[in-house]
Amino acid sequence: MNKDAKIYIAGHKGMVGSAIWRSLSAKGYQNLIGSTSKELDLREQQDVRDYMAQEKPDVIIDAAAKVGGILANNNFPYQFLMENMQIQNNLIDAALKTNVEKFIFLGSSCIYPKFAPQPLKEDYLLTDSLEPTNEWYAIAKIAGVKACQSIRKQFDKDYVSLMPTNLYGTHDNFDLNSSHVLPAMIRKFHEAKENGQTPVTLWGSGTPMREFLFVDDMADAVVFALENRLPDYLYNIGTGKDLTIKDLAETIAKIVGHTGEIIWDSEKPDGTPRKLMDVSKMHDLGWKHQIELEQGIEKTYKWFTENINDVKKVTI
Repeated sequence: MNKDAKIYIAGHKGMVGSAIWRSLSAKGYQNLIGSTSKELDLREQQDVRDYMAQEKPDVIIDAAAKVGGILANNNFPYQFLMENMQIQNNLIDAALKTNVEKFIFLGSSCIYPKFAPQPLKEDYLLTDSLEPTNEWYAIAKIAGVKACQSIRKQFDKDYVSLMPTNLYGTHDNFDLNSSHVLPAMIRKFHEAKENGQTPVTLWGSGTPMREFLFVDDMADAVVFALENRLPDYLYNIGTGKDLTIKDLAETIAKIVGHTGEIIWDSEKPDGTPRKLMDVSKMHDLGWKHQIELEQGIEKTYKWFTENINDVKKVTI
């Protein structure tokens, strides 16, 4: 990939998009472009078409999405389905119509069936029913994967989909009404510590197993996909290692310094029992994660405390 290539990063201000921007900049890519939601509403088809026709990027990286945890997915199913389809479909279609040769689509491990064999292989897509608590987001992302696959098949363009496991890291969302489990735990344990080591109540039983990938590793995977023409249309991105939510909570509590009680609210849903990614396809091509979980949590907590007054929707 030419270092002068014009690369549009959708969602460049978010956790994933900003990490991709930093990674590309560090590798010498200078011609990076992005747009805030105020500058360009990706849900508006004609606006996206006009923008791409004017800017004419060589590459589009789609890191834009409406995201959230179980609570947000349950409360806003229509928005999670429709807005994600609007965003990705507008970008993919505009890319095709403006002859963008390379498109990298980012999804989520939730595209795979709820009770698929573990670890999750790319071949398990559409083999069974989804997890009900996030099926709206999953269906949208599956549509994006299939759109890119169809363009790859019909027009022979280098459109590829990367499905990350649970991502976390600097610039994450720490709003307790919409955040994912790991940043929510960081905030809860921090506030409990600041309030005199008060008890922390967490959702579910603590028994589900989850895999977590530091966002800088995800960004490196995107750069890898950018600089190589991957032979297939779909790749899992993760560590290939998981742990129970209970173990995650204890790890975060230790790093944060919370010594109070942890209470599990078993009346709340657990979600999928396990979501471990099979990342052998990416490993075989030469990509592997570099940052282990404890190191990543330490980096994230350090960033959280340093930016606590600036992080959106975080009030202590």
